[in-house]
Amino acid sequence: MHTSIKFSILSILWAIVFIPVYPELLDTWLHSTNNSHGLLVPFISAFIIFKKKDKLKSTTLSSRKTGAVILIASMAIYVVSIIGAVAVVSRLMIVISLIGLVLYVLGDEVFKQIRFPLLLLFFMVPIPDSIYSLIAFPLQLFATKVSTFLIQAMGIPAYREGNMVYFLQTQLEVAEACSGLRSMVAFLMLGAIFADAISKRSRLRSAILVISTVPLALGVNIIRVTGTGVLAHMYGERVARGFLHEFSGLLVFAMGFILLACEYLILDNNLRKI
Repeated sequence: MHTSIKFSILSILWAIVFIPVYPELLDTWLHSTNNSHGLLVPFISAFIIFKKKDKLKSTTLSSRKTGAVILIASMAIYVVSIIGAVAVVSRLMIVISLIGLVLYVLGDEVFKQIRFPLLLLFFMVPIPDSIYSLIAFPLQLFATKVSTFLIQAMGIPAYREGNMVYFLQTQLEVAEACSGLRSMVAFLMLGAIFADAISKRSRLRSAILVISTVPLALGVNIIRVTGTGVLAHMYGERVARGFLHEFSGLLVFAMGFILLACEYLILDNNLRKI
């Protein structure tokens, strides 16, 4: 059987096997703001692979037995996770089994060409709520502490207790949604995409680009929380929680994206000069 036909048949069967996972996964993407970016990930990965179509046409096809092992093992784990109703595991198996399928049917050379967009698919898997809360809580406290310090440095009377900031006439809660974790995941994904573009010329600089997304996300989130606190002090809690609060989130995210893009351009231009 021709390799392309074999891959097409197995891909269709692979997609059918995971039908039980799709409805809940799509619902999470559409209704959970913490995981809404996941809806875009398959399209971004597909676009990256599409851009490599000319290289893929000239790539030597082969078969890797390790891929068959990964495929069979991931399918077995998937069945167990479905029976046990462990959603995160069944979702992870979508990506892992696809990697096994590519290795088994198309081989190492093709996998090397599309390794990054395949690994990028892990970003489409929603973070379980229990793990999300575990990570978000210390980030909440960190953002509250630093923002309170900055607010006090502006001469505004403020007192912090836990994730609450108290002003003379109002109070502000730094909720889980304001922990910055959501932005961190999004920036990490964007950083990985930017880093892939320069990874062949400098692995060190691509690593720096990815790592920098963490302090970048923390920084822009602190700016947002601090700004919200200033608004709460000046105009009351209702204004801080209204349209300006939502708009500030978009504005600060856009600012972070611009900073990340500038960092990429600086690193990329320096590499081209070498």
